[in-house]
Amino acid sequence: MKIVIPGGTGQVGTILDRALTAEGHDVVVLTRTPRGERQVHWDGRTLGDWAGRIDGSDVVVSLAGRSVSCRYTPQNLEAMMRSRVDSARVVGEAVARAARPPRVWMQMSTATIYAHRFDAANDEHDGLIGGDERGVPGYWAYSVEIARNWEAAQERATTPHTRRLALRSAMVMSPDRGGVFDVLSRLARLGLGGPVAGGRQYVSWIHDHDFVRAVRFLIDRDDLAGAVNLAAPNPLPQREFMRELRSAWRVPVGLPATRWMAEVGAFAIRSDTELLLKSRRVVPGRLTDAGFTFRRPRWRDAAVDLTARRRRA
Repeated sequence: MKIVIPGGTGQVGTILDRALTAEGHDVVVLTRTPRGERQVHWDGRTLGDWAGRIDGSDVVVSLAGRSVSCRYTPQNLEAMMRSRVDSARVVGEAVARAARPPRVWMQMSTATIYAHRFDAANDEHDGLIGGDERGVPGYWAYSVEIARNWEAAQERATTPHTRRLALRSAMVMSPDRGGVFDVLSRLARLGLGGPVAGGRQYVSWIHDHDFVRAVRFLIDRDDLAGAVNLAAPNPLPQREFMRELRSAWRVPVGLPATRWMAEVGAFAIRSDTELLLKSRRVVPGRLTDAGFTFRRPRWRDAAVDLTARRRRA
């Protein structure tokens, strides 16, 4: 297959590019800073010569968008919104204008679209969309608005010959340097991987191999369209999540952190506490209903595999 990955140079794009290329597929990455013949320049906002790579392709997996690993200032939140909406819009324009449009367009979304909650899990059927929760910082609602507008940009595209999916992905865990697993592992190995603000908030995640397998599964399933949760079926509270990660690294102790300590730590690494404190209890309803089987459904097993791969690397 010919597969085009707009915004494919980040952590998730690297995982997908590496796996699909190894399988023998013709993978082209659209990026602002191309390196090598398989990477093509685009600006993520306007149509250009890159659109010719989508014409005649089989699958488009759009991952473009400014990283969420930053301080959630008004300027950064606006940049997150603009980069996601603009890139989804212009990919839609390229698909709509193609003489031979791709049969599948997967648009990255996020599990952050769901409400901060502890009482029940969010799936695609009965999950609560966030934005009006009580007792959380007001700017969390803007993160939900980003996700809604991101998906809406895909929905507005006129692509009658292309099946569209919005991938509401949880955190993709891989042993690659610079990814979320790398950051959390560094904290755990320093003895700082304890519960944050009590640790009741749920963590949703997906093992990198299952993420790739889910993408392949969705490419082949012509009966699936719309929003799909890409998350392991067993989210768990943050205190348990970090305990299992410490165990995998053989670190016996993880110092707890209060909410204000988390604020200080997030400021120091130029990140935001929403990534630590929002309870993302998300499960893969549609994938499970369609018969997809996770190879790493539980975090303990996934963490052991990831740490072993990281040690070998």
